[in-house]
Amino acid sequence: MALRHFRNYVDGALVDGDCTMTVENPATGQHCGEVGAYTPEIIDSALLAARNAFPKWAATPLQKRVEWMKRLADALDLRREEIIGILVEETGKPLDNAEYDFGMLTECLRFFAEEMKRLRGEIIPDRTGEYTHQLIHHPVGVVVGFLAWNFPLLNVGYKIGPVLAAGCTCIIKPSRTTPLATALVGEVMHDIGFPAGVVNIVLGEDRRVAEALVRSDIPAVVTMIGSTEAGCKLVAASATSIKHFSLELGGNAPVIVYPDFDPVLAAERTVGLKLANSGQVCVSPNRCFVHRDVLEVFLAKGKELMSAYHFGAGKGPEPLMGPVMVESHLRELLKSVQRAQEQGATLLHGGGRVSADICPVGHYMEPTLMLCDRGIELCRNEIFGPILPVIPFDDGDDVIGWANDCRHGLASYVFTDSLERANACAERLEYGSICINDPYYSVELPHGGLKQSGIGKDCSHLSLEEYLDVKRVTTRVR
Repeated sequence: MALRHFRNYVDGALVDGDCTMTVENPATGQHCGEVGAYTPEIIDSALLAARNAFPKWAATPLQKRVEWMKRLADALDLRREEIIGILVEETGKPLDNAEYDFGMLTECLRFFAEEMKRLRGEIIPDRTGEYTHQLIHHPVGVVVGFLAWNFPLLNVGYKIGPVLAAGCTCIIKPSRTTPLATALVGEVMHDIGFPAGVVNIVLGEDRRVAEALVRSDIPAVVTMIGSTEAGCKLVAASATSIKHFSLELGGNAPVIVYPDFDPVLAAERTVGLKLANSGQVCVSPNRCFVHRDVLEVFLAKGKELMSAYHFGAGKGPEPLMGPVMVESHLRELLKSVQRAQEQGATLLHGGGRVSADICPVGHYMEPTLMLCDRGIELCRNEIFGPILPVIPFDDGDDVIGWANDCRHGLASYVFTDSLERANACAERLEYGSICINDPYYSVELPHGGLKQSGIGKDCSHLSLEEYLDVKRVTTRVR
């Protein structure tokens, strides 16, 4: 059977490239689609289309922009099952995960359409009484967005939601690994006649496209979801003109379980988040500090929970875990378990590839639980896979200091029934998100990191500010 072919979406048209690239289903190892990859001419056309469309879109009344955003969300909903099916094929996600991924795209479109209506200007009182001073917002301009492969459609929503609401135009570059569902968003925009040039979607190899886009002096904003290393390279390549940056980068999320909290409940909430999307989540628990008084119970419950998982894509027995996205990354994860053991860690559950009797094809790794020392390599770097290192601590240990001892600062989790401890963690933890007693994320809550985990925010009203300039207008009245 011929593979379904997907095209770039540029200046309102579906455009094919000279080179065809195939996309692999990580659950089967088989090709699931192909894209007509970009050409230099397509990149140039996308940049010019976004630049030329900006003045008109920026001047479009907010109510009209809102109508277009809601029309797009409705059109996507009409093709929901088709889009989710393609998403499952290119990512290997369990169905509930894919449904969440898709749902966040339409939710972001509707949320930012309404949130932009609530944006307020500001009047600054004049000390002399002779002037009025206003602060007003103005869209920044053309935005270039580079998206990660772990949640393809959520990432699209995080970017085009505030971009469209703010009055900017954009060029979106999905990951080369998972471009198909994003390309289908372009098809939907084409079919409903979305204003040409406002959103452009370019497909192809990541690095070459990135360099071509950010070296241009057309983009005013460069936004990205990816690793810290990739973010540094992107910033360096962008220095052909002064650009704004909104970057959600790497994480190394700590979990702190204090002895006053139910260790069974803490294990349930930690393991559930850890194994979501097979650990391939920027906010996934990466180092779990558990007080020695509740360590045994926490580990026992963790092993019980991990042993209950099944494996596969789409529908299946619950709880279901999908594959690691790329075979080479799976091999690195397996090596990291071996290195941790060589450095003194104890393997408590999993640690290997899922056996061929259970998963004869695909990139599946067993949920893995390890008892570790905080200094080993596994606990120093972002894992991005289904491995949970657990590190014991005692009353005299500065566990908050341990949690802060890394260059990243994206997400953190604390389990305690003590308000005093909760407040101490909130004050001292150097992370953009601190969830106490339950991991929780939602579109109205700001998402972004401190330290080397990025610049700026996704989600919430704060995300709109990434795409708006503030102008001061002073008028003499006397």
